[in-house]
Amino acid sequence: MALPRVGAMTDTTPSVPGFAAVPAPESTAAFAAALPKVELHIHLQGSASVPTVLELSRRHPGGPVPTEERALREFYAFRDFPHFAEVYGAVNALVREPEDVAALMTGAARDLAAQNVRYVEMTVTPYAHQMMGMPKKAITEALDIAARQAAAGGVQVGYIFDIPGEFGTEAARATADHALTEPPEALVGFGLGGIEQARARYRDAIRDAFAAATAAGLHSVPHGGEMTGPETIWEVIDGLGAERIGHGTSCLADPRLVAHLRDTRIPLEVCPTSNVCTGQVPDLASHPLPRMLEAGLFVTLNSDDPPMFGTTLTREYQVAAETFGLGPAELAGLARNAVHASYLDEAGKRAVLAEIDALPLPA
Repeated sequence: MALPRVGAMTDTTPSVPGFAAVPAPESTAAFAAALPKVELHIHLQGSASVPTVLELSRRHPGGPVPTEERALREFYAFRDFPHFAEVYGAVNALVREPEDVAALMTGAARDLAAQNVRYVEMTVTPYAHQMMGMPKKAITEALDIAARQAAAGGVQVGYIFDIPGEFGTEAARATADHALTEPPEALVGFGLGGIEQARARYRDAIRDAFAAATAAGLHSVPHGGEMTGPETIWEVIDGLGAERIGHGTSCLADPRLVAHLRDTRIPLEVCPTSNVCTGQVPDLASHPLPRMLEAGLFVTLNSDDPPMFGTTLTREYQVAAETFGLGPAELAGLARNAVHASYLDEAGKRAVLAEIDALPLPA
């Protein structure tokens, strides 16, 4: 399969011993930009930049996704989470060929490299691609080639296969089957996303899928507590053996859950701008991130679906500084949390941590 080159991804400090020292940044915003990072919560379809989506919409015209930039940006103004899911599905419907999957991954890698991201765990929803007629083998081949190109450009990739929860039993079984029979080389985790309120009726099938995936050695990394209460977080912990949780922001409503998360050090993948854009919190100032940190929870910062939400991973660090008053040392601590919470190999973790420690704090 022909694959576009990743492009200008070489202006990054390599995440290997012997990296060059980074000059001291002059401000917290510059520090956030220079900070070596790990991204743990980003969705492949949601990582598509505006130019990439426009390219796909023009390649596959006739659907609801606009073909002009201004209209596309207006298309990304979400009323609530169901509306976001509708728009997300429309963009996914543009991904019809393995080459489209590869274009998404290589474009995302290019964007991440420009932000000094050294390692990404990219969430892929293979069932969505299968519904568009793509065979498992073709999807896996595209992901493998794209991961190799990303690594050559400075970004190491791990994949998480994600069940779209609202699609039910068939989606759960198909996702587990793909993970177990045709996995990409970089597959490290098994996840669960989509509309949380729709999951309960498919609980047994989802649990069975996770049991099979974790028995095969994949890490359990479901979403929970993004749009529902603490009961969803308890379900992914008790029913799915969650080792890391996407969002988890409703945990503060349950003191027993907060204590459990603090004691077990289960990492939470927090995405502040995403939560505002999908209507889970009214504005950034209302976001529970500061209270989660005050409670001693293991928090990481992430971007979720960055072009759809008008953000980047770097911007999430800057938001943490501007809105919540976190200083460079606290931002570096969050960056270290992401490294420790990742499934990067130990040598890779040591290398990224050394880069973070070597970055001088602003005067």
